[in-house]
Parts: sequence; structure tokens; C-alpha cells
Amino acid sequence: MATAREEPESGSYEISTGTAELTPDREGGWLLSVNGVQSSHIADRPDILDFEYMRQAVAAIEDHYADRATGLRVLHLGAAACALPRYLAHAYPQSRHVAVEIDAELARLAREWFDLPRAPRLRIRVGDARDVVVSLTEQTRDVVIRDAFAESVTPLHLKTVEFTEAVRRVLTPEGLYIANCGDRRDLKSVRSEVATIGEVFTNIELIADPSMFKGRRSGNIVVVASDGPLPDSAQMERRLRSDPEPSRLMTATAARSFGSGPILRDAPAPTNLTRCR
Repeated sequence: MATAREEPESGSYEISTGTAELTPDREGGWLLSVNGVQSSHIADRPDILDFEYMRQAVAAIEDHYADRATGLRVLHLGAAACALPRYLAHAYPQSRHVAVEIDAELARLAREWFDLPRAPRLRIRVGDARDVVVSLTEQTRDVVIRDAFAESVTPLHLKTVEFTEAVRRVLTPEGLYIANCGDRRDLKSVRSEVATIGEVFTNIELIADPSMFKGRRSGNIVVVASDGPLPDSAQMERRLRSDPEPSRLMTATAARSFGSGPILRDAPAPTNLTRCR
């Protein structure tokens, strides 16, 4: 006989990379913060996403893969409490998910705290996101979602051309790469990320609060990239505009023009010099 899952307890917890804090909300959900940064929210139902950028990413996925019976293979780079894998596993019952989390203790706690889908529907793999991507067989994923942060910044090795090429290798020809890009009002980082992703993928589009595009606040811009078509979608635009936090879809030339920053590349390998006598 199955036993009921115990309710999580609010408080601070030591994890492998610092401290996690779990806080309940008034609607029966839980907010997870890691080292003082809000990292994930788990609602009382799997079909509810509290974070704006997650709803934007889902809008792009559900527009691209309209058939909910599609057996999507999704790789999540950055897991935290697995809110997005949980949602997509519910929305696409035949889908399979691997969530990569660098913090082993946080991955264990997420399984303990929340009623997440079990393997093979959702597997949590502990490791560095880039190491995992490089290890995968080519063209074995339909969607790759990058939502990995060290505190409030995405590590550089997950933003370069070389990393993006590794992501492209594991995607199917018309698969989606979705990158959650956080930035300050100057937009320097995200403009370089857009330029870098656009260097690798044929098509890109951007989703964000209009004020974010104008540099009026700090926040997130979701980059959607594919070698397959990303046509203008009136239905998707309506969905984004009708969201509780309305956002804008930027496509085609406008999206590429937004990527006006320098392209990010791996640092060159050090050269070992031998002194001659």
C-alpha cells in the first residue's frame, strides 16, 4: 500500500553549493530560493507556472509542438525544483525528460519534497550542464532548455558558441533550443547571447516584457532558436499578450538585430611553453 508523501517543511537547508530556502505561499505552493536568489516555484497543481519566463518558454514549445500526444524528448539544463519538467510531463503525457542539476543535495531534496514524475518520465541527473550535453548522442532531443544560473548569472561556459554548437548537435533538425537569459538594464549580456546563439542557429525569436526590450528594467529575455522554421504565430502572440504579465514576441530581422553584442567564445587553451637553453 502506497504511503502519503509528507508535506515539505519551510526553512533553510544546507546543499552542496550553499543554502536553499523553502517558503510556502498562500495558494498551497512552495518558493525555492538558492543562495538568496529565487530559483523555482512549485504550485499545488502541475499545470500552473508562477514564473513569467517559464510561461513564455512553454508558449513557444506548445506553439511549435501543438500535438500533445507528441513523445517529446526534453533536456533541462538547470533543474532546481523541476517546475518546468513537471509541467511539460503533465502537458505531454508521452514525453520524457532529463533534468540536469549540478547540486546533488538539491536534486535529492527536490525528489523528497515534491511529487515529481518518476523515471523514465523524469530523470534528474547530477552534473555540469555542459559535460552532460557533450556526452549525449547527436539528434536525440527535441527540446533543450537552458535555465542554469550561479546565483543570478549564467556561467560563461554555458553561453559560448562552442557550447551552443554542442546543444545544436544533440537536437533534432527542427528541434528547439530555449535559453533563459537574465540581464541588467544595459542589456549588454543578453545582446551578446542573442548574437552568439544566432551565429549557430538558422532562426531565432525573443520573448520578454516590452519594458525589458527597451532597457527599462532588469529581468529575463527568453531566446528561442531552431534550424527549423519559426514562423510568426498570431496565436502565440495573443497568448503572450493575454498572460497575467504580458510579453512581446520579437522575430526574424528584429530579433537578429537585437543581438548587437560581441559573440561569446571559449577561452583559448593555454599553451605550454618550454624554455630553450
